[in-house]
Amino acid sequence: MSAPTIHASCVLVGACGVLVRGPSGRGKSGFADALVLSAQAHGTFARHVADDRVCLSARGARLVAQPPTALAGLWERRGLGIVAVAHEARAIVRLIVDLVPAETCARLPDPGEDVARLEGIALPRLCIASPPSQLDVARVLRLAAGGERHGVRAPPPA
Repeated sequence: MSAPTIHASCVLVGACGVLVRGPSGRGKSGFADALVLSAQAHGTFARHVADDRVCLSARGARLVAQPPTALAGLWERRGLGIVAVAHEARAIVRLIVDLVPAETCARLPDPGEDVARLEGIALPRLCIASPPSQLDVARVLRLAAGGERHGVRAPPPA
């Protein structure tokens, strides 16, 4: 696959692709893995898409995420190493989660901080202090299920 990649993880929860970004060691793989496992435990469809490297491409007004071919179906689990997982070949990204140091995560975000643009597409963005908690997992699952009604506004038109 020749599409450029970013350092992130991506999972699919229901019809919502969740892109998890952050510096190395912030817990992207573990958080995304927890989203899938928690959603599945509650009867919601969820699958891994890509871990560590994610290929992004704009298709119309949608941002599509998929794994680089060599990494498809592989996931890092701390203490276990790289494991094979059930995965989806691609997902439409509908939410971006940024894992950041606690001191850089605004308690009351400024207008516009709840939107990120990737490949020219505006998407809802949530900042979560690292390391994330089970409450953060539950919050993201609620957002993935309902979008605007849970406090993340739809981005303005491009």
